[in-house]
Amino acid sequence: VQLVESGGGLVQAGGSLRLSCAASGSSISVNAMHWYRQAPGKQREWVATINSGGSSTNYADSVKGRFTISRDNAKNTMYLQMNSLKPEDTAVYYCSAWLGSPVRLYWGRGTQVTVSS
Repeated sequence: VQLVESGGGLVQAGGSLRLSCAASGSSISVNAMHWYRQAPGKQREWVATINSGGSSTNYADSVKGRFTISRDNAKNTMYLQMNSLKPEDTAVYYCSAWLGSPVRLYWGRGTQVTVSS
């Protein structure tokens, strides 16, 4: 089972990026999925969660109203649309999910997002 993030990059404050998390080796359709991020010198923090069907989402207060989590189970992929980016959003972004058989928690390797002021 693998989770692979993509879509990170360098963007100016106020800009947008769309991250993707592609899963292989296991279907994501029955599991909630999550985005986390880790800024330099800080602990990894939770960003957003989406339920298996995509009908329920939750966000950290710091990103609420600016980020949108979504998923396409047919493509085995989750997304994070990030708008109105701020320098404090600079971090490595990771996706995670409980997948596989036996089920265990998987993490991607992360994708770097850098927001310049």
